[in-house]
Amino acid sequence: MSEDTIRLVTVGRLLRRRGRLLGLLALVGALAGLGASVVFPPRYTASASVLLPGQWEERELLTQVDIATSSAVVDRAAAALGRTGAGGTDLRDRVSATAAEGNIITLSGTAGSPADAQRLADRMAREFVGFAARLAGGADAGAATGTEALRRQVAETDRRVTELAKAADPGRSVESVQARTALEKLRAALQEAVKKLDTADPAATRAAMVVMGPAARPSGAVPPTRTQLIAGGAGLFFLLAVLGHLVAARLDRRPRTAPETAAALGAPLLGTVDVLGERPHGGGPRARIRRFLGVGARWDAPPPRRSGDEAGRIRYRRVCARLRDQLPAPARLVAVVPEGDGSARRAAARLAAEAGSGDPSPGSPGRECPALRVVEVAVDRPMVPDRGAESGALIVLSAGRWTEEELAGIAEACADGGHEVVGVVVGAVVTDPVRDPRAAGRSVDDAPPDDAEPDRATPALAVPDHGTGGPV
Repeated sequence: MSEDTIRLVTVGRLLRRRGRLLGLLALVGALAGLGASVVFPPRYTASASVLLPGQWEERELLTQVDIATSSAVVDRAAAALGRTGAGGTDLRDRVSATAAEGNIITLSGTAGSPADAQRLADRMAREFVGFAARLAGGADAGAATGTEALRRQVAETDRRVTELAKAADPGRSVESVQARTALEKLRAALQEAVKKLDTADPAATRAAMVVMGPAARPSGAVPPTRTQLIAGGAGLFFLLAVLGHLVAARLDRRPRTAPETAAALGAPLLGTVDVLGERPHGGGPRARIRRFLGVGARWDAPPPRRSGDEAGRIRYRRVCARLRDQLPAPARLVAVVPEGDGSARRAAARLAAEAGSGDPSPGSPGRECPALRVVEVAVDRPMVPDRGAESGALIVLSAGRWTEEELAGIAEACADGGHEVVGVVVGAVVTDPVRDPRAAGRSVDDAPPDDAEPDRATPALAVPDHGTGGPV
């Protein structure tokens, strides 16, 4: 697992080198959002308000909210709208009611069109008011019967009080005066009780509920709208693609630098050589699509650097000089190249050509470079030919392509074939300063794929050979 910190420059490099791929994935996400909008069509919500006159407590308002969304009201609204059968059950999930300040009940209806939502909200308000009026009418009938009986009893009592007052001896004794006073007090108390009863009558204090106008036709759909689904799908796919690239780079166990590669092989690093990257023109549709999307090379690898022919030749000569220093006498080596590593194959071919030129580097004792025989081995089951005239193996490969297990397998295959690994050479892709990709209007990240064919001008010494040894 890589321990490098993910910085903004890393995200910027990802956006620059994988911009086409990320854009394609965002387009796929937008199409997925469009498909979701077809499966879940847009919905519109309209609201109608009902005023409840009089004094209402909070618990009473909550009761009215429950009544507004009850099955009795919803079923009546469904029947009025022509939605019989299962229409009422379906309608219950699309209506709602809330209590607002000022004794106002707001009823909302959701439908597939603004007109249907408006009709649903208006019908729910009318059915609620009618149902509440019928409930209040039934309760008021019983209350009115009891109140009227009580009034009759009070009137009868008042008449009896009047008769008693007339029957009393007016002003002839103290007892009669006291009796008349008590009767008048009783008459006043009865009249006050009747007034309080009239004031406490619900029918007198609470007028009928009123629908506060028709519901307004909605101008926009409720979230998520089609535009939101498309934008959300594109953003989600783009974000997942970026996170996927970052997590994959974080979990990547392949050595990225030349020293890490040599350490995984357990051999000394002889140097890094330049491999000229040329834009491939062949390949099928899949290869062209990969080049267009920029997935032919790793996005987290350093961009190819510029290198002239002379600088690249100097690096090859220095590797040959180090090979001479590693071996006591001129010898023949096996250049082991992983199968499918086109950059390493081209590097091994040029290295073999430089070694066969017999041109010693400046400062060298003048001994000839060891001859190289290029051998390609499969990474999944590496097999290196048994030791013959060769006195060792030189591993040539590209950095950042192979895991530590794969590199260890190549080293074990060399040891199994009786070859001692004398060194490691890493091939790095460079751009030609004469034909700079920037001057041609393309990015330097368009590095050639590793399966590109080697240079046809490779000398005869760099003839690839496949191992025939036993499996490791």
